[in-house]
Amino acid sequence: MSIEFGLDTFGDITRDADGELLTGAQTIRNIVAQAELADAVGVDFFGVGEHHRPEFAVSAPEMVLAAIAARTEHIRLGTAVTVLSSDDPVRVFERFSTLDALSNGRAEVVLGRGSFIESFPLFGYDLRDYEALFEQKLELFVELLKEEPVTWSGSMRASLENANVFPKTENGLRTWVGVGGSPESVVRVARHGLGLMLAIIGGPAGRFKPFVDLYHRSVASFGTTAHPVAVHSPGHIADTDAEAWDQAYSGFEAMNNTIGRERGWPVYSRARFQNDVGPEGAIYSGSPDRVATKIADTITTLGLGRFDLKYATGTLSHDSMMRSIELYGTEVIPRVRKLLADRD
Repeated sequence: MSIEFGLDTFGDITRDADGELLTGAQTIRNIVAQAELADAVGVDFFGVGEHHRPEFAVSAPEMVLAAIAARTEHIRLGTAVTVLSSDDPVRVFERFSTLDALSNGRAEVVLGRGSFIESFPLFGYDLRDYEALFEQKLELFVELLKEEPVTWSGSMRASLENANVFPKTENGLRTWVGVGGSPESVVRVARHGLGLMLAIIGGPAGRFKPFVDLYHRSVASFGTTAHPVAVHSPGHIADTDAEAWDQAYSGFEAMNNTIGRERGWPVYSRARFQNDVGPEGAIYSGSPDRVATKIADTITTLGLGRFDLKYATGTLSHDSMMRSIELYGTEVIPRVRKLLADRD
C-alpha cells in the first residue's frame, strides 16, 4: 500500500528572533511560505486547522488554503480540522468544492466536532446540542458529497427540498473525520463510509490499534467504503535530537500550560516532554533518524495509509519550522519509505 505523508498546522502564533510574538497576519503569511516549502520538498498533504482563540491565527482555513493553492503545484490541501458542528454543511461543501476548483482537484476536508468550544457561542450554538449538531450535520454533509439534489430534514438546521449545491467538483471531495479515540465516533465514521483520522496526542500509538480494528470491522458490517486510516500527531525535527528538543520544548510547554489552566492539567515539565518524545510517547521529535523510525513503527503497528505530522506547536519559530519541514520532506519521508520496504 502506498503511504502518504502530510503536515498539519493550527496556525499557532509564534515568536520572532527577538522573542516577540508575531501578529496573526504575519503568522498567516508564514503559513503560506511553509506550505510552499512543503510542496517543494515532496510532502503529500498540507492541512490548516480552524480555531477561534488568541493563540491561533487561522479562523478561516479555506482562505489560507486558497492562497496556498495559487502558489503550489502538487501538494494536496485541506483542513487539519473543520469544526462542522458550528458551521453549515452546505457552506462548508461550497467552500471546499471552490478550493478544489482553484487547486485543480487537490482539496480534501477533515471534519470534526471541535476539541475547543469557542466557536459554539461565537456562532450562536448551544453546547447542550454538541452531539446532535455533529451527527445531523455530518449526515447532511455525506448527502452533499453525492453532488446530486438533496432532500434532508433535521432539528439542527433548516430542511432542504431537492436542493442543488454549486460548484460541483470534477472528481469528488475526499473527506475524513477526525476522532480523538471514542468507539462511538469510530463506528460513526465507518457507518458514513468516510476516512478515519486518529488524533493521537498522548500515549503510545499501539493503544489505538483496537480503534483501527473496530473501524475495519464496522466498515465490513455496514457494507460501506473502506478508506486508509490516518494519524495526526505533533512533532518537530532538527539535525540532532538535542537541537530538536531544545527548540520544541518551550512551544509545547507554552501550549500545554495555556490549555491546561483551562482544563485542570498539571504544569508541563521537561521530564514529561522527554517521556513524550520517547518510544511510548505521542510526540515525534528529534533527528531525522529518530523521527523516521518512530513514524515507521506507528505505521506498521496501526496499518496506516497516511501519517500527518503536526509541525507547529506553541511559539516555535518560523525558521525552526521551515527547517523541520525541509528535513521531513528530504530526509524523514524517504527514510520511512525505506524502513517500511525493508520490513516488507
